[in-house]
Amino acid sequence: MAEILFYHLTRRPLEAAVPGLLEKCLERGWKVVLRAGSRERAEALNRHLWTYREDGFLPHGGPEDGEGPRQPVYLTAGTETPNSPDVLMLVDGAEATAAEVGDYIRALLLFDGHDEAALAAARAAWKTMTAAGLKAIYWAETDAGGWTKKAEAGG
Repeated sequence: MAEILFYHLTRRPLEAAVPGLLEKCLERGWKVVLRAGSRERAEALNRHLWTYREDGFLPHGGPEDGEGPRQPVYLTAGTETPNSPDVLMLVDGAEATAAEVGDYIRALLLFDGHDEAALAAARAAWKTMTAAGLKAIYWAETDAGGWTKKAEAGG
C-alpha cells in the first residue's frame, strides 16, 4: 500500500534536505520523480544536485536533459513520469491527488514550516490523503539535522 510522508522543514532550506532524502531513495533502488511548484524551481534544483557535494553528485535530469526513461531522479514541474518512478517527491507547493499518490510505493511532501500557506496546504493534503485511506506519516526536523516521527494516520 502506498504511503505519503510529510517532511516539515523548520531548520534547513529545501536545498539542504532534498539531497539526503533522494540518496535514501536511490539506496533502496527506487527511481524518483521530483515535482516542483514551478519550472524555475525544478531547474534550480537540477543545478543544485550537480554541485551540492564536492565528492559527488546525484544522477538526475529533467525534460531539458533528455534521456527521461534512464534518469534515476527526474525533476519536473509537470506530471510526466518518463522514468517509471517508484517515489513521488513534492516540493514548493506541487500537488498530487490521492489516486496519483496511490500509484507509487511512497510519496514525500516537503513543506516550509515558516510559510503559513505551505503549512495550511500540508494540513489539507494530510486530511485528503488519510480520508482516501492512504497511510500518512509526519516527520519533523531535529536539532541535529535529522528527522523524528511525530504522527502517523490512515492506512
